[in-house]
Amino acid sequence: MAGTAAAGAGRRFGFTTGQVIQEFGYDDDVDTAVREAIESETGEELVDEDYGDVVDGALIWWREDDAEVEDLTDLLVDAKANLDDGGLVWVLTPKPGREGHVPPADIQEAAGTAGLSTTSASSAGAGWSGMRLTSRGRH
Repeated sequence: MAGTAAAGAGRRFGFTTGQVIQEFGYDDDVDTAVREAIESETGEELVDEDYGDVVDGALIWWREDDAEVEDLTDLLVDAKANLDDGGLVWVLTPKPGREGHVPPADIQEAAGTAGLSTTSASSAGAGWSGMRLTSRGRH
């Protein structure tokens, strides 16, 4: 069941063939099935946080122990720096009740400060939840 949820992650997250997705916060606790599903959907390997070119989306693994809300804000600003217009940012956190869970309000606060809007949430495999962020329009 967990594999099935992760298998559709690439499509469910809005990523498509040929897109380059930059990953932040990789550690040994990430859901490898989610990573593999995104790579399968895009046909590209995820690039790491040191990648210096334009990307089509960002995937951020964030846990309570990673730091404060202000640090997530800084990371979101960094993720936006390489993001192509219209690119999506997903912040993945451990699901409620799991070690490292981050309240959605913390993600929303960091996103707002970083100039991003939260648009939706989704399950991202057995142990992770995702929140989708987009750039605010400048009209």
